[in-house]
Amino acid sequence: MKISKRTLLISASFIALGLSQSAIAAEPVKAAFVYFGTPGDAGWTYAHDIGVKLVKKELGSQVTTTIVENVPESADAERVIRDLAAKGNQYIFTTSFGYMEQTLKVGKSFPKVEFYHNTGFKSSENVHTYNSRIYEPAYLAGMIAGRMTKSNTLGFVASFPIPEVVRNINSYTMGARSVNPKVKTKVIWISSWYDPAKERQAAETLIGQGADMLLQNTDSTATLQTAAEKGVYAFGWNSDMAAIAPKAHLASVTHNWGPYYVKTLKAAVSGTPFKENVWGGMKDGMDGLVSLNSSIPASVKKEVEAKQADIISGKFKVFSGPMKLQDGSMKLTAGQSFTDQEIDSIKFYVEGVEGQLPN
Repeated sequence: MKISKRTLLISASFIALGLSQSAIAAEPVKAAFVYFGTPGDAGWTYAHDIGVKLVKKELGSQVTTTIVENVPESADAERVIRDLAAKGNQYIFTTSFGYMEQTLKVGKSFPKVEFYHNTGFKSSENVHTYNSRIYEPAYLAGMIAGRMTKSNTLGFVASFPIPEVVRNINSYTMGARSVNPKVKTKVIWISSWYDPAKERQAAETLIGQGADMLLQNTDSTATLQTAAEKGVYAFGWNSDMAAIAPKAHLASVTHNWGPYYVKTLKAAVSGTPFKENVWGGMKDGMDGLVSLNSSIPASVKKEVEAKQADIISGKFKVFSGPMKLQDGSMKLTAGQSFTDQEIDSIKFYVEGVEGQLPN
């Protein structure tokens, strides 16, 4: 059978087209991550960096990653995000609350790029949010603190009075008061996510006010280190801080971003971008309470494990009734619980938290 030149040319064209498509498919997905600090903070940024390392381990050459560190929550963040999009990054993760408006703005200019903003509450067609319900393990930390405190005074080093932080203060306090109604929580706001000097000063002040159990919603290890120096207990936050001060460290309330990053970028590799807004908790493996100190009584560990199981199964919801406000008025009665929208807009203290919530 004689094959015409035309047939050969067509066949060659299809082969060439097939090779071209294969080459395109083989090109790695380009992903970028914007960090507020550096992995050396041993806290917030470190936890995100662990997640990025998992991406590299699980997806290898299928994904190339770019990381920009020390990006302030200001107009400079918009410049950085815009530059990453302009350089061809198809998936951009902005990992701090203060990047929300900048991410949305750049998202409008680059509709073909997928953006993922951490801890925010605004989204669009190509800007998606992801967060963890870290208030769940904060509740468990409160239970430990409530059982082990000798002064019945807990301390909390807080960053900014946004709902994310306020609900963690409330959750910690509610967990403690569920096992010890005498507990009160003192709060000091430092107006920063990461400032070791201010965190240390706040921790020292709280200890001076009688707090013998400290938790934080800030990014450094200064609170835990100060607790160790002053002979009181504290919890790690964001990542496992057990190695920082083994004797003072009771447990760490941790984020686990790796599985989310792997899932999102695996979808990108397959050609089907993941576009859902995600708010996962302990049942999803996005956060947890880890490295419990051997000094915690076995009975307390058992109590905490039971409550953790109830949270994971959905049997218990942290923000459910009966729940009273700081002034003693009833906010939720037995059987009632907050919706996610209500949890994400908390602007009040619960019973047991002392002081006034800043505007």
